[in-house]
Amino acid sequence: MFDFAIYKYQFISSWLRHAGGFNRMKICDAQKEPKLSIIIPCYNYSAFVGKAISSVIGQNNRESEIIVVDDGSTDGSWDIINNFDVRAYRLPNGGALQACIFGLDHTTAPFVLFLDADDMLAPNSLNKILALVDEKVAKLQYSLGLIDSEGRFIGSAAPALDDYRERSEIIHRVLRTGFYKTPPTSGNVFRRDVCNILREIDYEKYVDGVILYAAPFMGDIVSTSDELGFYRVHNHNVSSVGKALDAEVIRRDLRRFSFRMRHLQNFINAKTNYEPTYEIENNFVVQERSIYLTLSVGKKPSLSDVKNVIWKLLKQDEHSIKSKLALSTLFVSTLLLSNRNSVKIANYRNKVTHRSVIGLIKYIFRAQ
Repeated sequence: MFDFAIYKYQFISSWLRHAGGFNRMKICDAQKEPKLSIIIPCYNYSAFVGKAISSVIGQNNRESEIIVVDDGSTDGSWDIINNFDVRAYRLPNGGALQACIFGLDHTTAPFVLFLDADDMLAPNSLNKILALVDEKVAKLQYSLGLIDSEGRFIGSAAPALDDYRERSEIIHRVLRTGFYKTPPTSGNVFRRDVCNILREIDYEKYVDGVILYAAPFMGDIVSTSDELGFYRVHNHNVSSVGKALDAEVIRRDLRRFSFRMRHLQNFINAKTNYEPTYEIENNFVVQERSIYLTLSVGKKPSLSDVKNVIWKLLKQDEHSIKSKLALSTLFVSTLLLSNRNSVKIANYRNKVTHRSVIGLIKYIFRAQ
């Protein structure tokens, strides 16, 4: 379906170029200012970037603009990008954060979507997105269906989102825990002023961090359960989700999380009248990842570690009772089972698809 869309678009755009009727700068009408900027940062994603671009331009939305920023790719991505009549720039490799900030400086719309080059938008998603945002919305989030490296659908949204428009409740959740349920980068649309927080980051090269949790302090959060995009699961994802336990990756994630939480704390203290009460080093995310880090280096967690992580889990709003039961069982099992079986169970927990609470519990008992 998408390959055909690419072919169709390239044929039409080629004809329009020769006819003198195509504007490379924007896909919106020349007389209209765009309402949404789609920024696609790309680094060595030649296998996917054409699909990402096509998923945007194939919608022919006249209220959006698109810009592709190649982050010093060495695999032919730049050649593929240049097959499309979109505004594109090539930078020395500096990371997705640098590429996204460059895109911000070269676009004008009041709302911004950072679409990872390995992900895609669903058909007609731009119209649905634009119908849900207004000047009081700081962030819109939508569910992302899961596709494999070949573009085949392999599962429903991760995470599954609820439908709401809220601010106060989300603020208090962030103040208490430091986070709320939110999708990866490609499942978020930010008001432009929220994106300026990215300019303060000097501790990582990614954008799906502090702005997600600072957004409710700047306006409403709109959440929709509709799957308006697709998250691609493949061997080169930066995220550790869906991958086997790896001590180096877990340590990296823990460092990033700590820096993000401190940045968020500083933002709240400096820009709002609120006082965050969440713990940076002693919260559920850190405790859970620390358990996995212990397992990944061939050791067993202590009874104290397991008690602490379960206590933190029980106070979480984001997990259902079934989920809390399954995870508690997982943590206790790491004390009773061999390290080999404990690692297998943790890897099951980390799977992106084909997992469930009941499935996790069954997996644990089969491992005994």
